[in-house]
Amino acid sequence: MNHSANIPDGQHTSTPDADYHVPVMLEECIAALEIKTDGIYVDCTFGGGGHSRGILKKLGPDGKLIVFDQDAAVKINLPDDGRLVFVQQNFRHLKKFLRVNKVLAVNGILADLGVSSHQFDEPERGFSTRFESKLDMRMDPRQQLTAAHILNTYDAAALHKLFERYGEVTNAKTLANRIVTIRKTNPIETVSQFRQAVYGEVKGNPHKYFAQVFQALRIEVNNEIGALKEMLAQVAEVLKPGGRVAIISFHSLEDRIVKHFFRHGGVEEDKDDLFGNKPETELIIINKKPIVASAEEMKQNSRSRSAKLRIAAKKIF
Repeated sequence: MNHSANIPDGQHTSTPDADYHVPVMLEECIAALEIKTDGIYVDCTFGGGGHSRGILKKLGPDGKLIVFDQDAAVKINLPDDGRLVFVQQNFRHLKKFLRVNKVLAVNGILADLGVSSHQFDEPERGFSTRFESKLDMRMDPRQQLTAAHILNTYDAAALHKLFERYGEVTNAKTLANRIVTIRKTNPIETVSQFRQAVYGEVKGNPHKYFAQVFQALRIEVNNEIGALKEMLAQVAEVLKPGGRVAIISFHSLEDRIVKHFFRHGGVEEDKDDLFGNKPETELIIINKKPIVASAEEMKQNSRSRSAKLRIAAKKIF
């Protein structure tokens, strides 16, 4: 779940695509993982493979990299490298597929959350308001739920909740009611139909407004928050003592979840025991404040402007 243009030197794909996705904060991520040459690492969001190539450059011949991505289209970016194992699954199945590949513990985990530039630039995927297409937004085409299905079947209360929570849309309730009214006579199936149907409800900059609405739909379609929470809940168990986890988030909801998990060891609100003690966490926070991209990177890659990198390590008991 994941966005990128400088493909690092080293291993090349069978069909290189330097514009597929520019890895955000590549150097910072590689430094964060403190890569051991013979270590085992996981890239939870392979995408264009930029971060993975950076990891492979640091690994020796005995190192191993396991990469996850639910989108089969990313296979075009896979390096011809015997140290890499590709898992076509959502990272919510982290532990299961590490076990399938006979891996019980790893030295580091990296996740670049979100959507790749390539997915945004493919009109037929329906991720972007720039193109006319069906409202799809599935990162994994094997799943059934689409953005069109949500818009045409969710009730007003459910639409209100997802626009408000996942998109921080200011008039989420009004927008939800408008959608429910419109679809009674005209089902909403395409990007242009949606824009025309709700344009009268747009607040502020239309581009920003629709970006927020589309973000909310995408998060719901792909259950991104649920997947993130499930993955985080497995991190401490699969990390070796001293192992690092580095996560890049792109909006405040994701960042709050990651921050809370690193601080408290859980994805839900703290529940004190009978004596008022906080739950124990197996992680140590490496950077109390999130790392952000350099001014130069923000200039070259606009997607990096909202990126926040948080790093933690598993305690050595």
